[in-house]
Amino acid sequence: MPTTVKEMMDAANAVVPKITVADARALAARGDAVILDVRDTAELQQTGKAKGALHIPRGSLEFRADVTAGSRHPDLSPDKTVILYCAAGSRAALAGAMLKDMGYKDVRNVGGFKDWADGGGEIEPPAK
Repeated sequence: MPTTVKEMMDAANAVVPKITVADARALAARGDAVILDVRDTAELQQTGKAKGALHIPRGSLEFRADVTAGSRHPDLSPDKTVILYCAAGSRAALAGAMLKDMGYKDVRNVGGFKDWADGGGEIEPPAK
C-alpha cells in the first residue's frame, strides 16, 4: 500500500521534536549546533535567512549530509545538533527524519522562517 504525505509527516513529526525559537537560539549559542535552512534558493533570495544558518536546499540534503560522500558539507556532522527550518515546518520535519535515518543523533525542527523571525531570531538579509 502506498504511503501518503500525511503518513510521512506523522512519522517525521514522531522522530523530530518541534522546538521553540528560544530553545533553538539557546542550542545554537552553545556552539555545537547547526541551524539548517532547507528552503529553495529562490525563497532565500526573497526573505534572507536566519543569521548564521547553513543553507542546503531539501533536494540536495542527502548528498551534503552523507559522511561517506565527497559532497558532504564540512559543517554537518552526526554528532552535532541540527536545527532545521523551512517555510512552514513540513520540509524541515521530513529533512529531519531523513537525517535521523542517516545517523544524525540530535535533530530538531524549529518550524518555518516566519516562526524564526516572529520569535526574535536574527535575520541575514538576502544576498544581492
